[in-house]
Amino acid sequence: MYKVAKASEYLAITGSGIRDIKIAKKGWVFPGQSCAIIEVSPVNYTFQVQAMSAEKLPFVLPAVFTIGPRVDDEESLLKYAKLIAPHDKHSDHVTELVQGIIEGETRVLAASMTMEQVFKGTKEFKQEVFEKVQLELNQFGLVIYNANVKQLVDVPGHEYFSYLGQKTQMEAANQAKIDVAEAKMKGEVGAKLRQGQTLQNAAKIDAETKVISTQRQGQGRKEEIKVKTEVTVYENEREAEVAKANAELAKKKAAWSKEAQVAEVEAAKAVALRDAELQGEVEKMNGMTRTQKLKAEFLSKASVEYETKVQEANWDLYKKQKAAEAALFEKEKEAEAKKAMAEAEFYARQQAADGELYTKQKEAEGLMAVAQAQGHYLRTLLGAVGGNYAAVRDYLMITGGMFQDIARLNAQAVQGMQPKISVWNNGSDGSEGAAAGGSAMKEVAGVYRMLPPLFKTVHEQTGMLPPSWMGSLPDSTNPPNN
Repeated sequence: MYKVAKASEYLAITGSGIRDIKIAKKGWVFPGQSCAIIEVSPVNYTFQVQAMSAEKLPFVLPAVFTIGPRVDDEESLLKYAKLIAPHDKHSDHVTELVQGIIEGETRVLAASMTMEQVFKGTKEFKQEVFEKVQLELNQFGLVIYNANVKQLVDVPGHEYFSYLGQKTQMEAANQAKIDVAEAKMKGEVGAKLRQGQTLQNAAKIDAETKVISTQRQGQGRKEEIKVKTEVTVYENEREAEVAKANAELAKKKAAWSKEAQVAEVEAAKAVALRDAELQGEVEKMNGMTRTQKLKAEFLSKASVEYETKVQEANWDLYKKQKAAEAALFEKEKEAEAKKAMAEAEFYARQQAADGELYTKQKEAEGLMAVAQAQGHYLRTLLGAVGGNYAAVRDYLMITGGMFQDIARLNAQAVQGMQPKISVWNNGSDGSEGAAAGGSAMKEVAGVYRMLPPLFKTVHEQTGMLPPSWMGSLPDSTNPPNN
């Protein structure tokens, strides 16, 4: 179904295919969707706001607010459609909501101001209330189109404004009485002042008339003297101008005579100077002619010599260029030959390196194959013996001939050794040992009997002798006599 809203209405469409709410003036409403018509015309709300000033004086503030949704902001329309539109704009719910906001902001603002400030600053107070209420209404998508705050009214039992009006009336009555008394005083004083001023003005006018008459007579004489003086001055100025003109005329005549004489002298000198200049130019031309002739002769000789030397220099330069080109060509060929040899050597080295790399790769592949085969072999052996690593180790040592190598190395290690066996007899027999068995010195005697063979063995193995204070060994090179 296709729906179209009126001029003061909007369509709020929800349902299938719409994420939140769609606000539009017209549109299709499909099955599974719901459409509600939102009235956006503003509504007047009239309130009697009771507040209290900073002096704790209560008062009533009659106010009329024209409030409606903000139609120029889509987000505000969405808020209005969600929060306010489901209710009737004239219902108690919306009225109490708006009244609560207005009363709360008005009371908070009034509590921070004195009664005098509220009464005298009605315009500022209204603006403050307007701004603070608007901030609260923004969260509902509402806007204040107009706010009218009426005159403050007393709360019953607190007649502040009544007393203030009576005070103003009494002040006005007293001020009227004062004004009447001042008016009477000013009238009586003014009459006396007028009489005195009339007499003063009459005397003043008589005196001024006499002064003006005297001044007019003096000004007439002064004007007459002034005219005569100006005539005399004018005549003197004219005579001075005539004399000045005659002097300038004489001066100009003298200057003209001087200029004529100077012109004649300059003309004569100019003729002589011109004659001399022409004579000099003639001589100069003759000199230039001779100079040009000599130059032509020397130039022809120099040109011949120059061309000869140029040809010789060109020939020498040509020979040197050819020699340089030949040397350059030879060096280029040598460089090309060296380059070819270097490229060949590089190619040979590259081929050798590639061959060596291929060999190494094949060796590495062979080692890897052997290692893989050995690993497989070891895994097979380990599986055959049931995971006994000791049995595998012994088997590998037997098959690898390790026991034979150990025996051979041990045989080579003891080969050539000549052990010496010394037998010592300390001279005691069994009976003496039995007799001394219970002696406390038996162990000490055994230690001393052990020292001679120990010293002898150390001497034979290392060549070291015991210290002299401990004893000496018999000389084996001089056997004792029987």
